[in-house]
Amino acid sequence: MGIKNRLVIMSFLQFFVWGAWLITIANYWFGTMQWDGTQFGLVFGTMGIASLFMPTLTGIIADRWINAEKLYGALHILYAAVLFYIPQVSTPETFIYIMLLAMCFYMPTIALSNSISYTALKLNNKDVIKNFPPIRVWGTVGFIVAMWITNLTGNKATEYQFYIAGLAAVVLGIYSFTLPECKPQRLSKENASLMETLGLESFKLFADYKMALFFIFSMFLGGALQLTNAYGDVFLDEFKHFPKYADSFVVEYSTIIMSISQISETLFILAIPFFLKRFGIKQVMLISMLAWVLRFGLFAYGNPTTGLWMIVMSCVVYGMAFDFFNISGSLFVETNTDPKNRSSAQGLFMMMTNGFGAVLGSFTSGWAIDKYFTKSFTNTTDLAGFLETETTNSKMLEFVASQGNAIGADGLFSKAILMKDWHTIWLAFAMYALVIAIAFAVLFKHKHNPLDVENISH
Repeated sequence: MGIKNRLVIMSFLQFFVWGAWLITIANYWFGTMQWDGTQFGLVFGTMGIASLFMPTLTGIIADRWINAEKLYGALHILYAAVLFYIPQVSTPETFIYIMLLAMCFYMPTIALSNSISYTALKLNNKDVIKNFPPIRVWGTVGFIVAMWITNLTGNKATEYQFYIAGLAAVVLGIYSFTLPECKPQRLSKENASLMETLGLESFKLFADYKMALFFIFSMFLGGALQLTNAYGDVFLDEFKHFPKYADSFVVEYSTIIMSISQISETLFILAIPFFLKRFGIKQVMLISMLAWVLRFGLFAYGNPTTGLWMIVMSCVVYGMAFDFFNISGSLFVETNTDPKNRSSAQGLFMMMTNGFGAVLGSFTSGWAIDKYFTKSFTNTTDLAGFLETETTNSKMLEFVASQGNAIGADGLFSKAILMKDWHTIWLAFAMYALVIAIAFAVLFKHKHNPLDVENISH
């Protein structure tokens, strides 16, 4: 098998083992385990925490002591072991700690998979810029396939989503040991400072106003990404509580609907060079921010019947929201930093989006949803009004019973039923993205240089 096909398999499985649970874990948390929203924000925060230090740590290990492909394989096998254990966890506190351990093993493999691909292509005299993108796009395909398998097998709210991911991670871990050797380069200076060793030299970029502003906005946009990953699928799934939507296609196949977002991502990648050349880096990043406003706003007003087109369009614009900022942002770093600090600067960009941004978005959104956007219902009249149905509707009564609730003769529940006000939640998120977009348009100054487009390496 040729090296490109071997790397395609690696890329496919790399994101398959993530996509099998990332979008559907909220259904397991809220629907099956019935844990609260504030703590759920911490689950997605674990990805950010792991991204703050694990990629740097494993990068140092791969650079100095262990072949990258062997380290990559070991991390995936350890990740699989943790995934297999997750269904045994019975408390939300323990779940968060176990998920943090899983993310410590998984998050650094994203960067390692890129390094392995680059090294293998170079060893086989392949053009990295030409050959890597078609390989990487199979990662997105793997993510989509995993989402579809989890949904179509009826496991979007069960523990089997973790078993699906874990089994694939074992296969990938074993497979990685067959990949070309990526030996440690040991390029670090023997007398390098601790800052240089840990790749922290890039933090000096914060002394530059323009770069500091860029990294701050990167952090806020990283928070927006976590909002859609964490709550998109459970938002669609909870339409099942509304009797008039309970049997809709959207409810039954919510994960497949959400996969339109990933399909859109692959298509918008192709449009990026045109937009960058025509509008420039700043305008493309601003388009991305406005796309986030649309993403959330369309969700706010969408529904599984008359508003289905809004849900679909929200998924379509996701590709623009996600790709445009990540790729144009990476290009901005590439063209505005010194070559000797460029790699660490790119790492800082990822740290601000997937690290600090993820923590910010996950922690604050979970707290805000629980405190301001969760409604409490104590009787059939109020609940029926919220669900847009009658107090005697059989589906509503089944839902009440499924919550372990009893209804008294006066229509009062034995305990309060909590429901998320998704319309208001998505509007709040849309306002958040709009404020960021306006602030970015006013504060961030960058002159368009068409030659920058020639340096795209994605």
